[in-house]
Amino acid sequence: MKLIIAIVSNDDSSAVSASLTEHGFMVTRLSTTGGFLRAGNTTMLIGTEDEKVEQAIELIKEESKKRTEIIPATTSFDIGQYAAYPVEVHVGGATIFVLEVDQFIKA
Repeated sequence: MKLIIAIVSNDDSSAVSASLTEHGFMVTRLSTTGGFLRAGNTTMLIGTEDEKVEQAIELIKEESKKRTEIIPATTSFDIGQYAAYPVEVHVGGATIFVLEVDQFIKA
């Protein structure tokens, strides 16, 4: 058994969750915040059998869209520096971790 931890943008979280649920995966959603842009994310916990891991990853990839955003000049980078001009950054997509599960109990 595996535990998939997927961090996706809030913009994509509903579509990712719906797609996973539609294909029989059980998903627990946690509201999280990214460090660099302090943007809202959703961290999803998905427990699944080993043979279904690739299917889950493909569903997450299909619904997690990468896009470009412009960060305003007044943005602080939390290290005492401010951007002097708007900065273009890539956001979206998904960060996915797959962990081995030693024991699974549903009580």
